[in-house]
Amino acid sequence: MTREAPEGFRQHRFTATDTATTILLVRHGESAAAIPGKPFALRDGHGDPELHPAGQLQAKRVGNRLAQERIDAIYVTSLVRTVQTAEPLASLLGMQPHIEADLREVFLGDWEGGILRERASAGDPIFPKIYSEQRWDVIPGAEPQERFHERTQHGLLRIVAAHPGGRVAVFTHGGVIGQLLHHATGAQAFAFTGADNASISELVVDGERQILRRFNDTSHLD
Repeated sequence: MTREAPEGFRQHRFTATDTATTILLVRHGESAAAIPGKPFALRDGHGDPELHPAGQLQAKRVGNRLAQERIDAIYVTSLVRTVQTAEPLASLLGMQPHIEADLREVFLGDWEGGILRERASAGDPIFPKIYSEQRWDVIPGAEPQERFHERTQHGLLRIVAAHPGGRVAVFTHGGVIGQLLHHATGAQAFAFTGADNASISELVVDGERQILRRFNDTSHLD
């Protein structure tokens, strides 16, 4: 039998269970500018720019922030901008990042290599359709939405399975963060596509439950 405290039943802060995994989703820092006529080099078909100098500074700031917290493992994707963003934190903690290729950015088909930025700036009529239909695959040759969902869930759940009860920093991409949080919350498909560079979003995975605890935390960048 539960006995009521003298002052009644107080509210308490959220506490994850011992087996729940906390995933800190960090968007990579600002990447290099796209130059018309000079597309980014590709890695496995994906544009693979390095960080802009501003992105390097953002990486240092998010690294300093997370180094003050408990971090049990660091993950990056197969794309260099996430590796470079994770480097300051990995150095401060003396950790070697793991690679989770399934959390790489959505494949943009004919608009890979920085072409998306050019088409958006030029007012290509396909660009607003991406947001009105809330699907990346309106771009010719882009990754089908269902496949993007499946692989990002596979990547996330592999990390969760490897770190039950852990607290993991995952350096990934804006489209991936948007997709993962859309699935976790049941919100519209593009409700969370606006994560800033080097922002932190927090997802707690406890069995089949995925709980959004934080989105687009940029206090370390101010």
